[in-house]
Amino acid sequence: MDHDEERIALYLDYENLAIGARDMLGLTFDLKPVIDALAERGRVIARKAYADWSSFDEDRRMLTRFNVELVEIPQRMGASRKNAADIKLAVDALESAFEREYISTFVICTGDSDLTPLVHKLRELDKRVIGVGIKGSTSAMLPPACDEFLFYDTLEGVDASAGTGRRSGRGRRKPASDPAEPEPTAPAATGDVDELAVRVAQTVAGLQRSGGGAVLASTVKRALIRKDPTFSEAEYGFRAFGELLRHLASRNVIELTEGSAKGDPEVSLPAQGGETDAFALLRQVVDAQDGPVQLSGLKNKVRKVQPGFTEKTFGYGGFLQFAKAAATQGVVTLDWDDEADDYLLTVPA
Repeated sequence: MDHDEERIALYLDYENLAIGARDMLGLTFDLKPVIDALAERGRVIARKAYADWSSFDEDRRMLTRFNVELVEIPQRMGASRKNAADIKLAVDALESAFEREYISTFVICTGDSDLTPLVHKLRELDKRVIGVGIKGSTSAMLPPACDEFLFYDTLEGVDASAGTGRRSGRGRRKPASDPAEPEPTAPAATGDVDELAVRVAQTVAGLQRSGGGAVLASTVKRALIRKDPTFSEAEYGFRAFGELLRHLASRNVIELTEGSAKGDPEVSLPAQGGETDAFALLRQVVDAQDGPVQLSGLKNKVRKVQPGFTEKTFGYGGFLQFAKAAATQGVVTLDWDDEADDYLLTVPA
C-alpha cells in the first residue's frame, strides 16, 4: 500500500452495535466518536451500515447526517436476519477489496465472531483491518484477528459513565469535556501502568535489537498494537501516546530525544541510572554470598533485598539475559558449571 494517507472503507453491523451500546453501556450508539477516531487514521471514502431499519428509525437520521449508506436487511426472524446482515456485509467488503485496490484499510464495526473469517481474508489480501466494538459484547476471538481494535467505550466523546445499562466490570472513560490536566505522575486508570512500563521497555529493547537504528515513538506504538490490537493509552489514563511516553521517561523507564519529525521523538532505554543501579544490586547480592552463586534462585535473593525487582523493567526477556548483560559490563562473571548443571556467578576480583 503506497499511498500518502490511508483510504478507509467503513462497514457497520449496526444491530450488533446498537444493542451492545444499549445493553452494556446504557447509551444510544453515536457514530461521531468512531468517525473522529478514523479521521486521525486516514480518509473515510466509503460508509455502509446494515440492519433492518424499521427497528432503528432515529438512528437512520443520525447515520444519514454522516453520509452513511443504509443497507436494508429484510425483516426475518432471529438468527436468519442476523446471518443475512453478516453475509451481506462480508460480500460487500470482499467485493470492494477485489475491485477497489485503492482502499487500504477496512473498518469492521461489530462484536460478532462470525465476521472473524472476513477479517482474516482481508488481511490475506494485504488490507489493514481495524475493528470497532462494545467492550462487554465483543467476542474474544475478534480483536486478536485485527490489526487494531478500538473499543467504542474508550473512544473520545463516549461518556460510558453516564449510561445506566449493565457494565462489564471494566474501566470507564472520563468524559471528553473534562478540563485538561498537566502531565500525570500517577494516573487513575483501569490498566496496570507498572505492567505497561514493562511491556514498553521490552518492546523498545526488541526493536533496538532487530532494527539496529533509532526507534521512533510511532514505531513503538505500532509494535504495541501488533502485540495487542486492543492497546490504547486511554485505558491507562493518558490522553495521548506522547503523554504516556513522557510519564515513563519521568520514571526513568525510557529516554526521549528529539526525532527527525516533530512530535515523533526517538525512544531508547536508559544507558545509566535504573539499569546501572540494578546491576549494582545484583553485584551486591552475589558479593554477599559465600562463594559462587547459582543462577537458579538468585532472583529470589535479589527480591529479598529489593521487593518487586524485575529485569523486565529494563527490557530484558528473562533473568538470564539480565545476568549476561551484567557480565558483559564486567559487573559479575557468569560461567556454566557442568557439575552444578547451572550458571555460576561471582564478583570479579
